[in-house]
Amino acid sequence: MIPGRFTYHRPNSVGEAVKLLADLGEEARPLAGGHSLIPMMKLRLAQPEHLVDLGRIGGLKGVRSEGADIVLGAMTTQAEILDSALLREKAPILQEAAQVIADPQVRYQGTIGGNVANGDPGNDMPGLMLCLDARYTLTGGKGNRQVAARDFYEAAFFTKLQPGEILTEIRFAAPTAGHGWAYEKLKRKIGDYAVAAAAVVLTMSGGKCSGASIALTNVAQTPLLAVDAAKALVDTAVDAGAIDAAAKAAIAISDPTTDTRGPVEYRRSVLGVMVRRAIARAKSRAR
Repeated sequence: MIPGRFTYHRPNSVGEAVKLLADLGEEARPLAGGHSLIPMMKLRLAQPEHLVDLGRIGGLKGVRSEGADIVLGAMTTQAEILDSALLREKAPILQEAAQVIADPQVRYQGTIGGNVANGDPGNDMPGLMLCLDARYTLTGGKGNRQVAARDFYEAAFFTKLQPGEILTEIRFAAPTAGHGWAYEKLKRKIGDYAVAAAAVVLTMSGGKCSGASIALTNVAQTPLLAVDAAKALVDTAVDAGAIDAAAKAAIAISDPTTDTRGPVEYRRSVLGVMVRRAIARAKSRAR
């Protein structure tokens, strides 16, 4: 279908974008890569009267190191994440996840900010941000504020973003050198959302796990931080028993729905497999 009529705006700065959104009110929507909003407009599920395109704002792009933090501009594309030497060295799990998002055409246009800000439980990057304990910088008429990714998601498509605010930056502490990581995702076909997916970051010391973080994708109305699953690994050798306990703890907090990807029982079973695989691969990479 063809979207309804709208007025197109292309600001040159964050300040200009925020002012436009404030002046235009509820009938205006910010546009990042457009892979969520444009299909909704074509189906007439969203009919904004104004689109505020953020694509010209150069300050919203790029990956950089800032002290102990890694900082991602919200308009950085998935393709740029895949090309980043800094992420390859410091946080390769982001590249592993970006590689299984949709297809190359989408990755050249889709942005990290749009992926995490939309609140779609099927998107891959929100779970990674929970796993990495990222913080989001939200910019509005009253300036900037930071919200932890672990506090940002309230329900499917509902987040802490206030009207007139845009997500401008993502930052997280660079994982410990020598950490292990993995993102495991099962999907029916290229371009599809996950049936279930799991992100794991862990550190090993003296043959035992000294720290772990596990997050789950598309098995509830929001991404899930699997706190008890991570605890099941700490102070263990990450052997078969610990991995099994972690998988069971992850399944216990999941709440998938029956949909075209399969019934609830199947999706929970798949989640267990993804968690086990992700933990095993993360352990194999830890130094």
